[in-house]
Amino acid sequence: MSSALLVFTDAMKELPVTLLYSESLFRTIKYCSWWPENGFRTIDEARSWLSKFTQWYNLEHKHSGIKYVTPDERHRGIDAQILEARKKVYREARKRHPERWSKQLRDWELIQAVYLNPEKEAA
Repeated sequence: MSSALLVFTDAMKELPVTLLYSESLFRTIKYCSWWPENGFRTIDEARSWLSKFTQWYNLEHKHSGIKYVTPDERHRGIDAQILEARKKVYREARKRHPERWSKQLRDWELIQAVYLNPEKEAA
C-alpha cells in the first residue's frame, strides 16, 4: 500500500502543469451553483451546458483576480475605464459620507500583468 502511494506521488511530480489547470477548471465548473446534480443525459446536453457556462464565465462573471471585471472586459481593454469609474464612485461616496469610511478605499488600480501561476511565472 505505501509503495503504491509513493509511486503515485512520484508520478504526480511528472504531470504537466496543464493538467493542474484542467483540475482547477473542473473544480470551478463542479462548484458552479447551476451544475446539474444528476449529471448529463447526453453528450449534446453536456456540450450545451458547457457552452452556456463558458459564456457566463467569460462575459458575466466578475473575477476577483482581475479586480472584479470579466475576462472579456479585460481582453477588450475596457477594464481601465471600468476601474476608473469605480474609483470615482468610491471617492464621491466617501466625500458625501466620510463617517462610513474607517479605512482606505478599495484598491481599484489596473493590474498590468495577469498570471495563471504567479509564483513560477513571475520568477
